[in-house]
Amino acid sequence: MYNNLGAQPGVPMPPTNPQPTPFGNAFYGAGSGLIRGGLGAYGEKILGSSSEYVQSNISRYFSDPQYYFQVNDQYARKKLKVVLLPFLHRGHWTRITEPVGGTLSYKPPIFDINAPDIYIPFMAFGTYVVLAGVSLGLQGKFSPEALNWLFVKGLFGWFLQVMLLKVMLLSLGSGEAPLLDILAYAGYTFTGICEDDEESAVRGG
Repeated sequence: MYNNLGAQPGVPMPPTNPQPTPFGNAFYGAGSGLIRGGLGAYGEKILGSSSEYVQSNISRYFSDPQYYFQVNDQYARKKLKVVLLPFLHRGHWTRITEPVGGTLSYKPPIFDINAPDIYIPFMAFGTYVVLAGVSLGLQGKFSPEALNWLFVKGLFGWFLQVMLLKVMLLSLGSGEAPLLDILAYAGYTFTGICEDDEESAVRGG
């Protein structure tokens, strides 16, 4: 009879929640805590083991990517001189090692001119694409499709050099070299290609 009156001002409404059972909240708290704890430990175990596996394989094949970008202007100038004019290089050609955590590790490029880096190969590849576009423009053959084709050919050539170096190292029995080392050494060829493209662009102009 009075169920449809709704909330009246100044009149407290009776609680609508059902009466809890003596063990309901206790079982709920224990059950949710058990589920959270069990799943959390199980998930942590799975994710921990998988992350260790991934990190070990990444460090095996790719090493530390940040290592290859520790460069500065002075290093870039010296490295370009070594790559383009190796007969002028005075000194040793071996990489410098340092003890880290009980094991020997190579010093980063900023401290070692003989260390490989990926900064110069990436910049050289970008410069190659730009100079190739300029050369096409001076010849009156520029188009987005032609530039895209040069980009793809450059990447394919880089990939072939990486595979060739990998096969040669394996055939010589030198062991597993980090893939980023091989990528860097193969990418240094673009510095010479950029020099040739620049000369041809100047002659074409």
